Amino acid sequence: MERTTLRKRALATATAAVAVGALGLAGLTGVASADPQGTASPAAADQLSPGLVEAMQRDLGLDAGEAKARIGNEYRAAVVAAGLEKSLGADFAGARVSGADAVLTVATTDSADVARITGAGARAEVVGHSLDRLEAAKAALDAVALKKAPQGVPSWYVDVSTNRLVVNAAKTAAADRLIEAAGVSRELVQVNRSAEQPRTYADLRGGDAYYMNGSGRCSIGFPVKRGTQNGFVSAGHCGTPGVTTNGVNQQAQGSFQGSTFPGRDYAWIAVNANWTPRALVNGYGNGDVTVAGSTQAVVGSSVCRSGSTTGWHCGTIQQHNTSVTYQEGTVSGVTRTNVCAEPGDSGGSFISGSQAQGVTSGGSGNCSSGGTTYYQPINPALSAYGLTLVTSGTPTDPPTDPPTGEPGGTWAAGTTYAAGATVTYGGATYRCLQGHLAQPGWTPPNVPALWQQI
Repeated sequence: MERTTLRKRALATATAAVAVGALGLAGLTGVASADPQGTASPAAADQLSPGLVEAMQRDLGLDAGEAKARIGNEYRAAVVAAGLEKSLGADFAGARVSGADAVLTVATTDSADVARITGAGARAEVVGHSLDRLEAAKAALDAVALKKAPQGVPSWYVDVSTNRLVVNAAKTAAADRLIEAAGVSRELVQVNRSAEQPRTYADLRGGDAYYMNGSGRCSIGFPVKRGTQNGFVSAGHCGTPGVTTNGVNQQAQGSFQGSTFPGRDYAWIAVNANWTPRALVNGYGNGDVTVAGSTQAVVGSSVCRSGSTTGWHCGTIQQHNTSVTYQEGTVSGVTRTNVCAEPGDSGGSFISGSQAQGVTSGGSGNCSSGGTTYYQPINPALSAYGLTLVTSGTPTDPPTDPPTGEPGGTWAAGTTYAAGATVTYGGATYRCLQGHLAQPGWTPPNVPALWQQI
């Protein structure tokens, strides 16, 4: 049995155990607020976009009822997994779902945790290495790769299903060099032979095309706001700060304000007043998909991608926190999927149900023969640039006639609030769900996407 102190969680073990136990009795709705970028409701599966359902039918072999049931089960699994991660502390060794019913398995390094896991409605698995230890080993590989991208090592990630740090390499010797340079114990590592050759797909609705400096095309990830400034997130390799963009209609759109690549692969683009952000992802002829939040889905969950080259395609999440080597360098912290993509899809939306997951980074293969695609998770991008995801509950503009008097409390317009901050307003206490700059009229009771009463 192994215990580490790397993972510092917000809730004490005893408190979280009570919360998880309550979930089993209360319809699994109590922990979703732990996600800083929006909550996921199982009921949302009943309002799925027809286009998303159709893509899941085509790519995952599900009928409409099965697609909705799977999304609902995956929402519930995400809530339970988040609660158990906090409850198990340093024993936690990862979570995944499997099968059409999205059966949740939670791994631990301590057999004493089995009753707690099964009591929360999940399958328990006792393994040798905590997620903390495996992620620390992966971070050591990342540190070496960020100095010099390894040759012949296309990707590496923590695989919760095998409880190993997996290194994919063209030759074992290439993996050995990276592992040795990082000083990682071989008992933690599984080396797989791989011919994969990842590349970036760089050839205000998510999935729409945009053009950089009149040449080159990428895809919008998700519309965002930064204070009163509208914009969107996309892939960092699509452009650098100052690069101007035209929209899908070839009209002037905006410019890159921040961009990170390699290392990470995210950027944000501010747009002019002619563009209004919408909480939508382009369904490419099958109806747009509404974005309700950005709760991270569990490994094994279904996920769909929208991009300006190949439209809608679906698959499943293979591993979170993967590192991948492109020609331009190594990118860490991306999620690996079996969804296909092609050049021009870069930056486009990855979404699970109604929950934004990330923006397309790169991969291998294509949508004729299939392939592997990596996405940059959305929440780190929002945090890096102080952005607020535009969701179905987020106002796109402050009210034109904000109230002149406030009923008292600590909330104040013009204040920047971080996710998790608490304020009082009108005699009630609220917790911030998304980091944002408070605008006049965006009072806690009026914007449930930003504030939750506690």
